[in-house]
Amino acid sequence: MAEVSKIVRAAFAAGILLAGARTATAAEVVNVYTNREPGQYSATLDEFTKATGIKVNAIFSEQGLAERIAAEGEKSPADVLITVDIGRLQQAIDLGVAQPIRSAAVDAAVPRNLHDADDLWTALSMRARTIYTSKERVPETALTYEGLADPKWKGKVCTRSFQHPYNTALTAAFLVKHGEAKTKAWLEGVKANLAKKPSGGDRDVAKDIAAGICDVGLGNSYYVGLMTNGKNEDQKRWAAAVRPVLPTFENGGTQVNISGAVIAKHAPNRANAEKLLAYMVSPEAQHVFADVNYEYPVRAGVAVNPLIAAFGTLKPDPMKLSDVAKARKRASELVDEVGFDR
Repeated sequence: MAEVSKIVRAAFAAGILLAGARTATAAEVVNVYTNREPGQYSATLDEFTKATGIKVNAIFSEQGLAERIAAEGEKSPADVLITVDIGRLQQAIDLGVAQPIRSAAVDAAVPRNLHDADDLWTALSMRARTIYTSKERVPETALTYEGLADPKWKGKVCTRSFQHPYNTALTAAFLVKHGEAKTKAWLEGVKANLAKKPSGGDRDVAKDIAAGICDVGLGNSYYVGLMTNGKNEDQKRWAAAVRPVLPTFENGGTQVNISGAVIAKHAPNRANAEKLLAYMVSPEAQHVFADVNYEYPVRAGVAVNPLIAAFGTLKPDPMKLSDVAKARKRASELVDEVGFDR
């Protein structure tokens, strides 16, 4: 995701910036708070309005939306919070700003392990934590997360901070899969293999591989699509230099994170909120996540963008993301205990 310097940057094309007052009627609108870029699925919200007559008012902020809803309390106009990363969804639950999603359409479309155990959040799309590899220097096309700690990669691994939510989620998944002792040993092994201090973002991992600084690194699947088909010529060259591999856990699948949604605890337009979430997991909306955002649909039968499909068939690890969310705090502590980012 692009870095955003202001708290509120833009309103979606589908709506207007919320003024904070609960002035809408249930038959007319649904109010969305989101940290997803407006351009990423504003067309989907437009189509929702065309199909239902329900206007979408949306506010965008990179940070602090769950806290804002909590601060607004019972007077909050928020109906739906749409965000990226399982940790931010868990934060909404921890702050007490979510209520159960009661939607047969969502239940039918989204696999059970991509729901909160108490239905307080649901996934809308998936992104795989891949390993970017050098096309020139790495012939392997089958890799494991555990293997990043193999001494054969000493001085050859690049990554962004392991306190970034994407890597915290991966560490939490490792913790769920293997337990604390093995996770700590893995972190120490990966740290020993780093070519440089963790820095930048996933695009920078591709940049460093292209420059020969490292041979492998962690990166989300969709960045390859964004770089390849974006307007930045440098980023196109970085993407062309890497071969994304869908790694797996040993005896498991690929770690996935999600974009997802909660219905706000005091949603003034709850029925419309459920209609919006049902639409977001419809085949039409899921195609937008796949073709515009280069993400993996959560709904079965929706085609993945061909560029992402070229990575191979995604086989998500079957672990419950709710378990991953609960393990994030300890995962973050382990990252600090081994001094991974220092």
